[in-house]
Amino acid sequence: MKRRHVFHIVGVVVASVGAAMLLPAATAAIYREWDDVGWFVLAALLTTAAGLVAWRAWDRPGELRPREGFAAVGLSWFAISAFGMVPYLFTGAITNVTDAFFETAAGFTTTGASVVPDPAVLGHGVLMWRGMTQWMGGMGIIVLSIAILPLLGVGGVQLARAEAPGPAPDRLTPRFRETAKRLWYVYLGLTLAQVALLWLGGAGDMTLFEAVAHAFTTMSTGGFSTDAGSLGAFNAYSQWIAVLFMVLAGSSFALHFRALRRPAEYLRNAEFKLYAAIMLAASVVMIVGLWGGPVSTTIRDSVFTTVSVVTTTGYATADFGSWVPALQLLVLGLMFVGGMSGSTGGSVKPYRLGVLFQASRADLRRVIHPRGMFLTRFGSDTVSDAIVESVQAFFLFYMFIFMTGTLVFGIIADATGTGVSALTSVSAVASSLGNFGPGLDSVGPTSNYLAVPAAGKWVLSFLMIVGRLEIFPVLLLFTRELWRR
Repeated sequence: MKRRHVFHIVGVVVASVGAAMLLPAATAAIYREWDDVGWFVLAALLTTAAGLVAWRAWDRPGELRPREGFAAVGLSWFAISAFGMVPYLFTGAITNVTDAFFETAAGFTTTGASVVPDPAVLGHGVLMWRGMTQWMGGMGIIVLSIAILPLLGVGGVQLARAEAPGPAPDRLTPRFRETAKRLWYVYLGLTLAQVALLWLGGAGDMTLFEAVAHAFTTMSTGGFSTDAGSLGAFNAYSQWIAVLFMVLAGSSFALHFRALRRPAEYLRNAEFKLYAAIMLAASVVMIVGLWGGPVSTTIRDSVFTTVSVVTTTGYATADFGSWVPALQLLVLGLMFVGGMSGSTGGSVKPYRLGVLFQASRADLRRVIHPRGMFLTRFGSDTVSDAIVESVQAFFLFYMFIFMTGTLVFGIIADATGTGVSALTSVSAVASSLGNFGPGLDSVGPTSNYLAVPAAGKWVLSFLMIVGRLEIFPVLLLFTRELWRR
């Protein structure tokens, strides 16, 4: 392990976050929030300076080995969560370190969990920073840096393998730097398209600022809103536009790029078909379960909730925490689905679920025919044994961390006398690990995480980062093998 190479990369990433703080400063200036302008500029200077010091203090690495890539990614996400909370503390939007770190971790990991009771009372600069943390975290600070790290003599492929939100990075070109650029063009293009549709097509429902803020947090599947009522505070048009772009954000961006030339690529992709089928089936079940009210509202709330949960966005138009227990269990189950591989969504991913199902079928057939040769297929592709084992290991670790996190969170709640229910503990951990945000019961969509004990917030913050980085980069930080020279 060449540790100096790792810290060099962390410095570059932290410096880029510091530079990004100037945009919220400009936003605050536009709205004449002069105190916040000064605090954001100071936060930008301190963060950028800290990053540049780390960048200059350690050597410029060459091509990274896997262990350096994983270490750089894991440490970078903890570092940007630590420095990203500085604007909240400086402006007084959040007054303690625990809550500020929780909000920042929820931002960069695109988890819709929040400790802010009413975002509408925050300044425009702070709201812009909340949205930006999710937008930057959506495609990944590391992937964003891939475009500039080669200029510094840093190879990007190992970083992408560690950070890519899916089983493996999908390369559109032989050079990963060019792949990253193309994915970001799609990401930026879809963001601008949503801004235009929300601002120009909503009959004045959203201001330009609100349209930008919600486009940032929709395309990142983040879920932070400018209103305490989330998307429920806006009209049906804005909600349906959000549904469309949540579906797009939860799909593979590499698939979008290919589909620009050949739209039939969507129908040929096995994971996309499974992803769409899960959302369609769950929407139908919710519509049936909620039937009895206004038809248009029932359909809209059912589809919106399904898409929001599956894509791990975290928006809400209805209080699904007050629905009948069967529908609440459905919502909880959908938290373990997630967006497609190569999307900004979190959780397990349809690809892994599909492989697990097909591998289980093959195992059952082997029991009946011990001498038979059975391949695991997903769609028309044969899945190698190595990939099956990798998917099984991921799912095992995911469920182990989920169960352990639920136990630890429950113990903390009991020790602090907060009276948190089992449903709250289970849903809060599942939602944090899957990067969804709202849970059930006391952390439902009409509530927030402010009342969660401080130790519980640190546990959930850790789980958000673990889930966003697909578990392994964070777990490897705690192994001696990674740091051995």
